[in-house]
Amino acid sequence: MAEVVTKGVGKVERTADRAEVQVSFETLGSTRSEAVDLLTARIAGVEPALERPGVEVRSRQLNVHDNWDGKRRSGSRAVQNYVVRVDDVSGLDGLLGALVTAEPTWLHGPTWQLKEDADAVREAQREAVRDARRRAEGYAQALGVRLGPLQRLTDGDAEGWAVESSHRMMAAGYGGAPGVPPQMDQLNLEAQQITVTVRCTASWTLLD
Repeated sequence: MAEVVTKGVGKVERTADRAEVQVSFETLGSTRSEAVDLLTARIAGVEPALERPGVEVRSRQLNVHDNWDGKRRSGSRAVQNYVVRVDDVSGLDGLLGALVTAEPTWLHGPTWQLKEDADAVREAQREAVRDARRRAEGYAQALGVRLGPLQRLTDGDAEGWAVESSHRMMAAGYGGAPGVPPQMDQLNLEAQQITVTVRCTASWTLLD
C-alpha cells in the first residue's frame, strides 16, 4: 500500500511573563581577605533589592583568586555572580535600576521566558499536525488519489519543541561610585513575544 510522509511545523506566540538577569560585582584588594571584605561591603546594598516580591535569586557564585603580573603576584580579586529570576515583570525596571545604581561590574539581561508553556506547546502541536496533513492532502491531490488514515506520527528532527525569543537586552559594564537611579523605563525593556515551535513527521496511507 502506498503512503506519503510529510513534515509539519506549528508556531505559537505568547507574551513573556518571566525574566532572567545576570549580574556580577567585583573588588580588588592587596590580599584575598581584603578583596572579600571589600566585596562583602559592596554587595551589602545589593541584597535588599533581591528580596523584593517576585524576585528569586537562582544562584550566587563566589570567585576569589590572585592577580599576577608575569611571575609577580599583584593583589587579589573577588567576584560574586548572581542569576536572578523575576516572576513579576512589572517590577523589572525597578530591580534593574537598583542593580545599576549599585554599580555592577557586569550586567546582562533580561532574558525573556514563559512560566508555563504547556498550553502553547499543545497548540503548536495541533498546528504542526494540521500543517503536515495539509501537505499530505496536496500530494494526494497532485497524484490523483485520496488521502487515507494516519499511520505514524513522530517528533520532527528529534527535537520535540523549541522556544524562540526576539527581545531587547541590555549588557553593560559599570564602574565608579554609586549614583542616582537611572530611568530604566526609557530603555523600553518591555516583555517580548516568545515563539513556541513544534515540528512533526507524519506518515499517511494513500488510497486509490
